[in-house]
Amino acid sequence: MIQAEVPRIILASASSARRSVLEGAGLRFEARPAAVDESAIKEAAQAEGIPPAEAALMLADAKAERIGRRDPEALVIGCDQLLVCEGAWFDKPADVAAARSHLRALRGRPHDLVTAVVCHRHGGRVWQHVAVPRLTMRVFSETFLDAYLAAEAEHVTQSVGAYRLEGPGVQLFDRVQGEHSAILGLPLLPLLGFLRQHGALLA
Repeated sequence: MIQAEVPRIILASASSARRSVLEGAGLRFEARPAAVDESAIKEAAQAEGIPPAEAALMLADAKAERIGRRDPEALVIGCDQLLVCEGAWFDKPADVAAARSHLRALRGRPHDLVTAVVCHRHGGRVWQHVAVPRLTMRVFSETFLDAYLAAEAEHVTQSVGAYRLEGPGVQLFDRVQGEHSAILGLPLLPLLGFLRQHGALLA
C-alpha cells in the first residue's frame, strides 16, 4: 500500500481529466465538486488587476475551502486553470459557436494554461503550487476546424481551450511545453511531492 490510511483525500472537482490523473497515479480519493461562483471571482480579479497566477490560486482556494469546511479532517485538493493568450483571459465556451470563435482567436498563437492547485486541511491552506504550461496552436484550415468541431461536439464546451489534449485536440498543436498532467488541469508531480511530505503517501 503506497497510500496512508489517513488523511483521506478529497478532490474538489467534477473534472474527469483531473480524476483520471489521480486514478492513474494510484491514489484513493473521493471527488466532490465545489459550488463556487467562478465568474464572480474572475471578474473581481480582472477588475482589480490581479495577475492570472494569483487569480487561479484564488479560484482553487475557494473550491478547497468550501469542501474543507464540511470535512476538516480530510486533505482537500482544489484546482483551477486559466487560459491566457496575449493578455486576454478565456473562459469555457458556452456552445460550439463560441468554441469556433475561441479556436480562431488561438490559431497560430501561443497561449498559457495557468494551472493552480491548493490543499486545505484543518480549516486552512497547507500547500499551493502554480504551473504554467505553454501551448502553441498550428495554423489549421477552416476545413479541419469544421471536422474537429463535428468530431468533438459537446466536448469542446467542457474545457477552457475548447480542446482535450488527451483526445483529438492534440491535433490542433505544433508545440506543447510543460507537464502533461498540468495541461490536463492538475500538476501531479509537485502534488505527489507534497503528499509524501504530508504523510499521505509513503516516502
